[in-house]
Amino acid sequence: MMEIKVHRIYEKEQPKGFRVLVDRLWPRGISKEDADLDDHWKEIAPSDELRKWFDHDSDKWADFRKKYLKELSANKEIIKERLQEVDRNTLVLLYAAKDTDHNNAVVLKEYINRLG
Repeated sequence: MMEIKVHRIYEKEQPKGFRVLVDRLWPRGISKEDADLDDHWKEIAPSDELRKWFDHDSDKWADFRKKYLKELSANKEIIKERLQEVDRNTLVLLYAAKDTDHNNAVVLKEYINRLG
C-alpha cells in the first residue's frame, strides 16, 4: 500500500517520494528547480471559485472540506489516472498554505485513502 505524506512546500526539510504540487497556483518564491517535483496536479486542486471562497478561513473548513470532496468525486477518473503514474511507495502531496491542518492537501489525502 502506498504511503501518503502531506507537506508544506516552503519547509526546509522535504520528504522523499513521488512529489506532487496539489495547488492550482504556483507557490510564490519557489523556482521549478527548487520545487523538485515529479508532477503538478493542478486539475485536481480546488476550483478557483472554491479556493477564493475558502480564502484559508478555518471557520469555513467543514464546508470547504465537503465542497472539495464533491469536486474530487467529480474528478475520480483523473485522480485514478494520476495515481497510476506514481512510481514510488511514498506519495508526497505538496501545498503552499500556512495552515498545516486546514488545506486542500489534507482533504485530497483523505479522498485518496478512501479510494483504497
